Amino acid sequence: MLALGLVLVVLGLVWLYAPGLLAWFGRLPGDVRIEREGFRFYFPLTSMLLVSLVLSLLFNLLWRWFR
Repeated sequence: MLALGLVLVVLGLVWLYAPGLLAWFGRLPGDVRIEREGFRFYFPLTSMLLVSLVLSLLFNLLWRWFR
């Protein structure tokens, strides 16, 4: 839990002080964005698949390391 908290703090600091490093996130091909007058719909499909893949790999490695 402590390591996860530290990772979240680091990501928050990067987002706060260097937003250009993560500007690509949420604008990947496959992210659905529909903007019309008075209506905005955003569904980050590809971005969430990427997050899911990275977290799955990370937790799998941690599981194997601590087992």
